[in-house]
Amino acid sequence: MAQNVLLTGGTGFIGKYLTDVLIEAGFSVSVLSRSDKKDSARITYYKWDIKKNYIDKNAILNADYIIHLAGEGIVEKRWTKRRKKAIIESRVRPVEMIYSVLEMNNKKLEAFISASGIGIYGAVTSHKICTENTPPADDFLGITCQKWESAADKISSLNIRTVKIRTGIVLGKNEGFLKKMIPTFKSGFGAVLGSGKQYLPWIHVEDLCQIYLKSIEDNQLEGAYNACITDNTTNARFSKTMAKLYDYSIWLPKVPPFVLKILLGQMSVAVLTGQRVSSEKIQKTGFEFQFTDLEKTLINCIK
Repeated sequence: MAQNVLLTGGTGFIGKYLTDVLIEAGFSVSVLSRSDKKDSARITYYKWDIKKNYIDKNAILNADYIIHLAGEGIVEKRWTKRRKKAIIESRVRPVEMIYSVLEMNNKKLEAFISASGIGIYGAVTSHKICTENTPPADDFLGITCQKWESAADKISSLNIRTVKIRTGIVLGKNEGFLKKMIPTFKSGFGAVLGSGKQYLPWIHVEDLCQIYLKSIEDNQLEGAYNACITDNTTNARFSKTMAKLYDYSIWLPKVPPFVLKILLGQMSVAVLTGQRVSSEKIQKTGFEFQFTDLEKTLINCIK
């Protein structure tokens, strides 16, 4: 019988890709859903409701592995106090609920794998290369990721192998980050944001899914791993590469930081800042990225 992988956030952009990868690799897939979805030939659905503190414990008890992807979008809405609270709780509360079921039922998983973000290193721009040993930042993104990972570490205390995937900007076919960017560039209004010097660590969704698969299959993986390409892409380079692919005849001036601050409020730091991030640790495990060239990757995603 195939081992079962339970996904939170399984109906999202990354979750859909990951479901295909897991099934192709021979696993069965279960998904926690807020709606009453009917089981399909490919997926078993279980009900949960974070706000009501409800989770079908059978989802946990029948799982061999759990991958936690759920979380409110970081740049979907302005960062009001309420929005900040929702961003954190949507990442932390599911893990607390899972932990409770595991502990109460003395359930042992083969591994618990949680998404995290390179935002743990802070919303700043510098030439420093961040590794998994870089201390977390004390700004909103840093604190959010710390709480996210601390919740996962609690599951580690149950003697369950725990992996945390610190993810950069995820690129996929008309999905994720590009879903927001493509309409702008198609219309001819793409531009460099702020100084353009902020780094933009990225990863193709297929490579990211392979890292999750490796986290399942390689029981030597434990702890935090950066999941992004170390090619020092900046916002300016990314924007100009997009413009090249859409054959711009003119190039708009940079969008000044103060304009973005007016439009986005505190959330503007997410697009105006960015650090260099090393992927050496995951590569030393034997993992090889298939998408390493920015222009070729973007062609793959938008053509």
